Amino acid sequence: MSAQVLFSQQENGVASIILNRPEAIHSLNYDMLDAIGKKLKEWEQDDRVLFILLKGTESKGFCAGGDIKTLYEAQQSQEAMEKAVNFFEREYEVDEFVHSCQKPIVACLDGIVMGGGVGLSYGADFRIVTEKTKWAMPEMNIGFFPDVGAAYFLNRAPGYTGRYVALSASVLSGADALYIKAADYYMSRENLNHFLSVIEATDWHKNSVETTLQRTIEKFSDSPSEPSELRDVQHEIDEHFSKASMEEMTASLQKSGTTFAEKTHATLLSKSPCSLKVTLQQLIHGEGKSIKECLERDLIIAKNFLLNEDFYEGIRSVLIDKDHRPDYRFKRLSDVDDQLVRSFFTDRNILKTNEI
Repeated sequence: MSAQVLFSQQENGVASIILNRPEAIHSLNYDMLDAIGKKLKEWEQDDRVLFILLKGTESKGFCAGGDIKTLYEAQQSQEAMEKAVNFFEREYEVDEFVHSCQKPIVACLDGIVMGGGVGLSYGADFRIVTEKTKWAMPEMNIGFFPDVGAAYFLNRAPGYTGRYVALSASVLSGADALYIKAADYYMSRENLNHFLSVIEATDWHKNSVETTLQRTIEKFSDSPSEPSELRDVQHEIDEHFSKASMEEMTASLQKSGTTFAEKTHATLLSKSPCSLKVTLQQLIHGEGKSIKECLERDLIIAKNFLLNEDFYEGIRSVLIDKDHRPDYRFKRLSDVDDQLVRSFFTDRNILKTNEI
């Protein structure tokens, strides 16, 4: 299983974590996360390691997220449920450690960067996107919620773009990832390869690491070839997504009549009503909270989603049968009352309780 993550440590001070599961676009499973977490802690204490490079092997992207098909098995037995809980616990621990790691981390976000891949890389010190980047928190598409600390980092996006990105599950370009503060630098894929070659050839023991690293990154960085699309609709996003409830939000979009509003309204209505309402409350609760606090709340919410049949129906429709026609238990926003929403924020031993 360790072959699914490759680790290297060079004499020049560079240590690398390379995701190596290309057949699944490097989707993360428990063993991969556990290996990454242990190695990060080891390298943080190793004076020979000056900074850490985080990337994927050649494939369609950096990381497509968590291994959701494995989570689908949680409905089958208590043992599978326990494994799913363990996955989330380890994932969030590793995500938090990336944020707090004392060694600089450079994340190469080329190609697909979604869900768990966002969580693994968001806390890196230098996050580089390219013209091939497709960044998203797509959990709403499977009846889940944007976890991995999303309530922390999406609330840092301009205006209410974080809510829009979460609730619509929109796929963003590198330019948009920069706009919502999910990335720091843009490089063409060609320049990224040149940058990585320079990294490998430099003796970092002879340099002021963070200063030289930043200068090297800036040398190969440029402005995106295409502007941010989110910037162009920021005023519309703020008008609609500032509302305090999903009902108000969808009514505002329906009333507007613009192309953006009509498309967004249809997109929201295609999502699980339960996921929409829980996610909005998650984002509201996350305002002003630390990454640690948001990840702790994510674990509570994730465990409750493991008890929610709409989560499994969402996975079935998208990843198992692939008919993209989920038959959710809660079909309308009005079917999801406040008590149900609150239940997702209640910590419980899910191995000894009934389904929601």
